[in-house]
Amino acid sequence: MMGLSTWHLIILLAIVVLVFGAGRISGVMGDVAKGIKSFKKGLADDEPVDSAKAIEKGADRTVSGEPVHNEKA
Repeated sequence: MMGLSTWHLIILLAIVVLVFGAGRISGVMGDVAKGIKSFKKGLADDEPVDSAKAIEKGADRTVSGEPVHNEKA
């Protein structure tokens, strides 16, 4: 079985550009870039929660939808 050579990939890329148009491809790539930036921003906005500090402060935790209160003995 033959693999794809460089020429095959160039011809395939040329056909894709002819069918979809360069403007549409650049628009799709721009949308992909915006999605990646948004994803990275979302990851940066999420701060890890230190559960030990939350328990010390008396924060409520929910288990199966019902609040569970931490009481110090």
